[in-house]
Amino acid sequence: MTPRSIRRAQERKARKEADRKAKNIALRVEELLDIPNGATESGPLADTPDFTPGLNPPAVSESKLKANRANAQFSTGPTSEEGRAKASLNAVKTGLTGRTILLPSDDAAEYERHIQAFAEQYSPVGAREADLVQSIADTFWRLKRIPCLESALFAQGRLEFAGCFEEHDASARPSLIDAKTFIKYQRQLRNLQLQEARLFRRYEKDKAELREIQQTRRSQEGEALDQAAAQYQAAKRSSQAFHPADFGFEFSIAQIEQHLQRIQARETRLAAAKTAASYSKTVAQAA
Repeated sequence: MTPRSIRRAQERKARKEADRKAKNIALRVEELLDIPNGATESGPLADTPDFTPGLNPPAVSESKLKANRANAQFSTGPTSEEGRAKASLNAVKTGLTGRTILLPSDDAAEYERHIQAFAEQYSPVGAREADLVQSIADTFWRLKRIPCLESALFAQGRLEFAGCFEEHDASARPSLIDAKTFIKYQRQLRNLQLQEARLFRRYEKDKAELREIQQTRRSQEGEALDQAAAQYQAAKRSSQAFHPADFGFEFSIAQIEQHLQRIQARETRLAAAKTAASYSKTVAQAA
């Protein structure tokens, strides 16, 4: 066989395979839609350019279409602000995903204390740090919810299967009920584990970014304070007035003096440690 005939044979085989797949899809669609075989191969849709025999459902009559539109007007959803607020929570189940942080059963005052504790711990400066602290606090709030949801599933199972395993020893029944609960709700429990892993990764990622931003900011502030402290000491030695704003610094004189005190205390500690190490070395050599 020539290369050309081989290529044509391959093309014919590919066309036959494509036709077979299309026919199988059409038969499957007809079964799902409960359409008699070939019922859509004629009629109003058959003359349209996009019509595919066996794939298009029957056309809806004009009267039925008008009736459907009229019925749809009786179900337009909530119209009041309160109704819309309630409807927005229809999809909230666990509060582990999406923008909804608080569930209706959560204590809003406790949540505010929770946020405040994280703000005091990390002391954010600037919008990005504040956003990260908020995200860290919210993620941790959701992480704390997961054990409660797991306990709720097992509590539901104990109620649901309370009448099971009565023929077994009383001491073994709680474990058997928990096992049956796990088997029935293993999908939900596994989903909680996946959500916990996802939330923990986000928690660690946000903490790492916040740590890096704050370390960079503090390093820059430290360098600026060192410069301000050097110029402040030079001004004092020459008995000149020193105004930090004149040199582009945003620190106060009190902050600069506190920084100098920390530097002096650090140098004192280093000197004491050096003296102690030298003394220990002398004693060791004398012994």
